[in-house]
Amino acid sequence: MIDLLLAASLSMTLPSAPSQVADPKPAMFVVHDNDTTIYIFGTFHALDGQSDWLSGNLRTAFEGSQELVLETMLPEGQPARPAPAPPTLTAGYSVAPSASFLATTRLAISAGRSHGMSVANGADMVLRHVAEAEGKSVEGLETLDLQVRMFRQMPIEAPAKAIAAGPSAGSAAAEASATMSDMESAWERGDQSVFVRLVDQLRRTSPDTYRMMFSERNARWADWIAARLRSPGTVFVAVGAGHLVGKDSVLVRLAERGIESTRLN
Repeated sequence: MIDLLLAASLSMTLPSAPSQVADPKPAMFVVHDNDTTIYIFGTFHALDGQSDWLSGNLRTAFEGSQELVLETMLPEGQPARPAPAPPTLTAGYSVAPSASFLATTRLAISAGRSHGMSVANGADMVLRHVAEAEGKSVEGLETLDLQVRMFRQMPIEAPAKAIAAGPSAGSAAAEASATMSDMESAWERGDQSVFVRLVDQLRRTSPDTYRMMFSERNARWADWIAARLRSPGTVFVAVGAGHLVGKDSVLVRLAERGIESTRLN
C-alpha cells in the first residue's frame, strides 16, 4: 500500500513512453530448482476492474501454485484496524508526510478513483480473494504494522510537484488523471518502462526514502525467496511492479545470490 502512495505522487512527473513488450501481459517472472518453482508477479495495487488480466500464462501459473505470498495481508471486515492509506481515505494511524507530498498524493488517488480505480479491484486483492476461495495458503512478506511504522519514519522530500489552489488545480487534476490511467495501461501490457523511471526518479530525488522503500525491502524479499527455494513446492509471489525493476530490484538481488530469473510475460 505504501508503494501505491509513492507511485501516485511520483506518477505526476513522469512522461508516458511506448511499450517495448511484444506480448501485452502484466510482467511475471519465474525462478526454480529441481523441486521448487516460484513465480514472481509485479502487481498494480489499484485497478479499474475492467481488464481480464488474470488469464493465459499468469492464470496457469497461479492455478498451479499451492501458496500465494503478498507484500502484506490487508485486514478485511475489521474497521478497528484499518489499512495504511492516506489520511483522507482512512483513520486510525497518525502519519505526517510533507504538505506538498500529501496534496499530490490526494490528487493522484482522487484521479485514479475518477477512472474507477480502487484497491478492492487491485491485483493483490483479486489474487487474494481467488486464492482464499480455492483454499490456497495465503501469507504476507511483511506485516501491516511494519509498513505503517516505515511510513511514519519515511523522510518524505516531496519529489512531485506541489499542488496549489487556484486555476492550475484543474489542469493538475487532469494531468494526474491521465497519468494514472496511462500507468494502469502500461502495467496491463507488461511495459515496465514507466516503473523503471518512477523508481529511478525516487532514487535520485529521495535516496533515504528509496532505501527504505526499495533497497532494503527488496533485499529482504530476495532472502525470503532464496530460503523458500530450499523447500519443495510451487509458490506465487505477488509484489508491486516497482520492486521488479531497477538496479536494486528483487530480481537483481536474487541474481546476486546466484538465482537467475526468467520472464514469462
